[in-house]
Amino acid sequence: MSKLKEVLSEIEPGDQEAAAACQKHLDHIAKPLGSLGELENILCMIARAQGSPDISVEKKCVLVYCSDNGIVAQGVAQSDHSVTTSIARSLAAGHSSVCVMAASCGADTFPIDVGMVDTVPEIRERKVARGTDDFSEGPAMAREEAEKAIMAGVESAVEMSRKGYDIIATGEAGIGNTSSSSAVASVLLGLDPEIVTGRGSGLTDDGLKRKIAAIRRGIAINSPDWGDPVDVLAKVGGFDICAMCGTFIGGAISHTPVVIDGLISSVAALCAFRLSPVVRDYMIPSHKSGEPAAEHIMQELNFTPILDAGMRLGEGSGAVTLFPVIDMAASVYRNAAVFEDINVQQYRRLS
Repeated sequence: MSKLKEVLSEIEPGDQEAAAACQKHLDHIAKPLGSLGELENILCMIARAQGSPDISVEKKCVLVYCSDNGIVAQGVAQSDHSVTTSIARSLAAGHSSVCVMAASCGADTFPIDVGMVDTVPEIRERKVARGTDDFSEGPAMAREEAEKAIMAGVESAVEMSRKGYDIIATGEAGIGNTSSSSAVASVLLGLDPEIVTGRGSGLTDDGLKRKIAAIRRGIAINSPDWGDPVDVLAKVGGFDICAMCGTFIGGAISHTPVVIDGLISSVAALCAFRLSPVVRDYMIPSHKSGEPAAEHIMQELNFTPILDAGMRLGEGSGAVTLFPVIDMAASVYRNAAVFEDINVQQYRRLS
């Protein structure tokens, strides 16, 4: 049995009784029933993942996986791998946007190299290879490399849980990764590349056409098996997608909720879900991505993103933006008055 199959066999469903107990307490708080809307659902998701209605969200982090994609050789992005290196250096220095955002809400940022062309000594290194190959000409990586990258994500999530982190956000940095993500989404969702492919960081009309053509060519050349997510990742994916897929699996193993970010993270969540549907019990949606594939994936996972701010920064910034919202909801959950405190009869559910 491979390491991946072994860890998948360890995943248990989330605790539905804990989620129900969480909702029961929310109904007991002195407010109209369900009046916190999706925030109540988020708190119940956390209870379900952690296995207790006594939820904890004090210690938070974001794992930012850095990697490069060989598909950039086809002109599918505005820049090359050197920008990934620059972003990684900024992450290491704590100056990137997600670092500043995370610090503002008491969360820690951990950049991890899982497949960059260059090496930035200041960040954690779990490098599988120096970037993927150009999937429009052949497989992006070997299956063994895909599994190794997935396991890097599993082990990173388990490590964070053991260090006491209550909730983990997923992030990435890698030029060309919207192309890889759109290719994976196209195969897994059975949708034409034109339907699921967007402009990424800002392609022109001609650039978008090149991107769609490269994805279509890569899928035709590699014939990925839609029923085997690892095969799809190996043939048209990226190391960052693999690692984030593993992070969702690792969160499930360690009963730690993991927050989905934008397109790349959503694709990784879909891959994890296809490998083991119960992993969904440990996922939390954050924001609505502007990339077309993301909406299809949210529908597939039956999730409603909480935030709609038009964000497309990456790095896990959308997932981290959810952290203060969760903190406020958790504060109401713990500290708000209940009906007995104000001598008012509790609302009853009528349907």
